[in-house]
Amino acid sequence: MSDGNIGEQRQREIFISGHAGVEPDVPIRFEALEEAALAVMDDAAAGYVVGGAGGENTVGRNRHVFDRWRIVPRFLRDVGERDLSVEVCGQELPAPVMLAPIGIQSLAHEDAEVATAAGAREAGLPMVLSSVSSRTMEDVADELGDTPKWFQLYWSSERSLAESFVERAEDAGFDAIVLTVDTPVPGWKERDLSRGYVPQLEGEGMANYFADDAFLDLLDQPPAENEFGAIQTFLDVFGDPTLTWDDLDWLRNQTDLPVVVKGLLHPADARRAVEHGADGVVISNHGGRQVDGAIGALEALPRIAAELEDTDADVLFDSGIRRGAEALKALALGADAVCLGRPYVYGLAIDGADGVAAVCENFLADLDLTMGLTGRTSAADVDRSLVVDERQLFRTPESYR
Repeated sequence: MSDGNIGEQRQREIFISGHAGVEPDVPIRFEALEEAALAVMDDAAAGYVVGGAGGENTVGRNRHVFDRWRIVPRFLRDVGERDLSVEVCGQELPAPVMLAPIGIQSLAHEDAEVATAAGAREAGLPMVLSSVSSRTMEDVADELGDTPKWFQLYWSSERSLAESFVERAEDAGFDAIVLTVDTPVPGWKERDLSRGYVPQLEGEGMANYFADDAFLDLLDQPPAENEFGAIQTFLDVFGDPTLTWDDLDWLRNQTDLPVVVKGLLHPADARRAVEHGADGVVISNHGGRQVDGAIGALEALPRIAAELEDTDADVLFDSGIRRGAEALKALALGADAVCLGRPYVYGLAIDGADGVAAVCENFLADLDLTMGLTGRTSAADVDRSLVVDERQLFRTPESYR
């Protein structure tokens, strides 16, 4: 991330290029970005990336719930210098934005997570790497260099494999472990089921597993000799529906890194996560990919933030973030940072690492300018006074005085 206010800088770059007749390679508007990305992907891959559970009610819900909260700008406050930096899990971040863990990025681009890492590094944004990545955690960590990086763990039914992944993440220099808990069993994804499509059956997203000694010990033959047999073993051990809070205690004892629990929507679950050693939580419904008809992630945010207010735990948010105003609303409702998901994958599909960087830079510029336009100068200081519940606007106008 460059010095100064990224918003004005990014706008200037785009306008000067446009004046010279050069249009952006990566669309600015999210809707155009999504359309362009899906057009360059094959139908099965596009359906996997864009799709959700069941009738995709939750995917839509994640977007619509942002409209309930309206921003109340304040003016004449000297917003000439703005600071997007925040501290999350003891780590200084340049902005309250991380790239969410999204698996199997080879579906979007041949360079997969390594290209995403290069784009994240260029934009200066932290990246959370999925367990089911198409490139190994070691290769992605090398590409990220000093850029903050977290590793997302899908817990295996083989405890040795979970232990090995955590140890490898530590050795590779990752800064935190993100345990995803909202996938005890697979979601019912109608788009994928209609095509009979599981990318792992084609060997996609297997990099971390095929490079892991604990996983290889489970095989009768190495993947090079029997790839389908290795994939079947992966499918057999990928998840563990028997996990309980006691297993979180075990994970907490396995690492000195911060542990963040991802996929929570109920305040009591967030409280229990912290009681069992979590340093933070990610409020998420998996981008609508697990439970059709679930509450929107933003609907869970205020209650969970209030529940954890008396703790030192950090609150992160994902599912539905598309523009800077939405990130600000999440910060106002109690998030310490947000995770950007599908938009950067669309950038990856369109233009590889440069596409990821462009999406990130545009998002940060939007966030920076919108923050300034609300009369705020520090992302870390954004609070509930930024927004008002539209349902209360005409009933209790004093609510935003």
